[in-house]
Amino acid sequence: MTFLYILLAIVILLFMILIHEFGHYIAGKILKFKITEFAIGFGPAIFSRKSKKTGEKFSLRAFPLGGYCAFEGEDDKEESSSETAFNNQKPWKRIIVFLAGVTANFLTAILFSWILLSTVGYDVPQIVRFDEINHINAYQVGDVITHIDGKEIDFAFGENFVPLVNEQKAAAKEYYKEKGIDATEKYTFEMTVRRDGERVNLTITVYPEVETYEKDGQMQERTNYFIGLESGEGETPCTKAYVYNAWEGFCRSFEMAFGFAWAVLKSLWMLITFQIPITEMGGTIATISTIATFASQSLSYLLVFIPLIAANLAVFNLLPFPALDGSHVLFTIIEWIRGKPINRKVENIIHTVGICILFAFVIVVDILHFVL
Repeated sequence: MTFLYILLAIVILLFMILIHEFGHYIAGKILKFKITEFAIGFGPAIFSRKSKKTGEKFSLRAFPLGGYCAFEGEDDKEESSSETAFNNQKPWKRIIVFLAGVTANFLTAILFSWILLSTVGYDVPQIVRFDEINHINAYQVGDVITHIDGKEIDFAFGENFVPLVNEQKAAAKEYYKEKGIDATEKYTFEMTVRRDGERVNLTITVYPEVETYEKDGQMQERTNYFIGLESGEGETPCTKAYVYNAWEGFCRSFEMAFGFAWAVLKSLWMLITFQIPITEMGGTIATISTIATFASQSLSYLLVFIPLIAANLAVFNLLPFPALDGSHVLFTIIEWIRGKPINRKVENIIHTVGICILFAFVIVVDILHFVL
């Protein structure tokens, strides 16, 4: 069964790469570029076929570390006289082709975000039951929780529900520590819910409760803090992710895709500024392992991971690092401004060194991810 999940993970990763390269391919076809090969993966070809009509070669290669859509004259070290050569096409056309892969990935992130939001939901909680003892908090089944103490619940641009609730419980703990468990005035905070299409503000009371339990043969006491949305062991959860209707999900999918992209950018920035260790990163093997793990847990976890991968590929390829699409766009913009290209030999050397560094980085972070 584990093998099947790993196989599924590889298929998903190859599918995302296929989408990216297909973006380049479609843009190239529309703009009349001559395409020589469309490949998924690198290394020796496992399968290849050449179109008799267009002369284009389609291949599947041994190592699923990426892929490419090769254009005539794209990697020429010298200026080509051929009018159909990639480097002889107008700069704006080449920029569109370079950005088409990123665009395809981002559209995929939007599509799968829409599917996720409209089938299982994601970050915004909806109340499905509550503890009757806390009926004073005026919850209603069906309430969609949007804000806690004025902070919006949004995985990328706001806060997450559970940490926000725990933050309020921690504040309540300090409050009751100072005022006493039997304080006349209870600790409260504001919660905003969407009810029947309207925004409703609730004042939520945090209730302290002393629990007695046995530890090492002695009776101990601890204080728990309840807001009425806790679930006991084996009980049905009090909240679940809100499932959007088709139109709501479509509208929110754009924000969510941007949110995933923003989350990736934040992670990259935290890595560069040493706020997170490099062991938190993962290369191709780590990505496949993570996808397989998500797939084995539930469909909902997998539906979260797919748009995240798509957004990750879009952001990563947009970086102006040699060999990535962002770098090719940068070189083309410089050529457009100068009126002539940077020496093709120099540019090719830069991109070759860049791709070697990228491959080495992917291998190193995979090793560190699994070893440390």
